[in-house]
Amino acid sequence: VQLQASGGGLVQAGGSLRLSCAASGGTFSGYAVGWFRRAPGKEREFIAGINWSGGSTTYADSVRGRFTISRDNAKTMVYLEMNSLKPEDTAVYFCAADRIPWRTIPTMTGSAYDYWGQGTLVTVSS
Repeated sequence: VQLQASGGGLVQAGGSLRLSCAASGGTFSGYAVGWFRRAPGKEREFIAGINWSGGSTTYADSVRGRFTISRDNAKTMVYLEMNSLKPEDTAVYFCAADRIPWRTIPTMTGSAYDYWGQGTLVTVSS
């Protein structure tokens, strides 16, 4: 399966963006999907995950309450709604699919994910 993230851009602090992750070329609906980001000079960071059905989500403390992950299996899409953006949210954002199907609770462990897509840059100005 191939994943492609899109929707990044430049936004002022306090603003909102909606990222999309489009899947193609394989079975998508049975796999959890995670959103990650890498800020300049920092390690890759897990920020949100959603299980195969959309019934369970996991968030990093840094984004909980501001970001919302969702999915539409019929459209093979996963979304990340980002509100109350801060300059420290500036990063390249990636989506990836879990290696293991039918995981009930999405894992925060980056090595559990595969099928990384190209990232999309989010820049939050102060």
